[in-house]
Amino acid sequence: MINDNFLDIESFHKIQTKLLSEDIHWFYHNYTDNIYQDNNQFYFGHHFYELNRWTSPFAEILEPLLLKIKPVCIHSIRANLMARTNEIAESDFHSDLKEFIPDEDRLSQWTTAIFYINTNNGYTKLSDGTIVESKSNRLLTMSSNIEHLGTTCTDQKRRVVINLNYYL
Repeated sequence: MINDNFLDIESFHKIQTKLLSEDIHWFYHNYTDNIYQDNNQFYFGHHFYELNRWTSPFAEILEPLLLKIKPVCIHSIRANLMARTNEIAESDFHSDLKEFIPDEDRLSQWTTAIFYINTNNGYTKLSDGTIVESKSNRLLTMSSNIEHLGTTCTDQKRRVVINLNYYL
């Protein structure tokens, strides 16, 4: 499901401003999916929530997002930054939680959401071929068993999204 203008403009602007600022700490990851692939792709991540705890000093900026989503249980929340490339590069298809929840029935009960921070020509592609454009303040939600991939962009310095995995 795609929800445009998901947050009110003030709440969204606070999140966007922080994630596009020089204040946020980004950590280099040598792969773009859950399983290491030697495909010369990488990304920068900022973990907000992992291993049952808040890990970011900036976690409070996500409060409006979480109040609107209303998750019962959070598995992980991470911002992803993909640097601009000369041509759009796609990661490999993956399911964020498959390595943690290998049972398909249980996996389908969880939700994966992607919250888009900046508008650019990158996109998210679902395993059925659906392409979701990167548009600021858009929320894409899907069952966690749906495989998807993300891309770089060519028209902005970076493509930034927040990836959330939770149970409703």
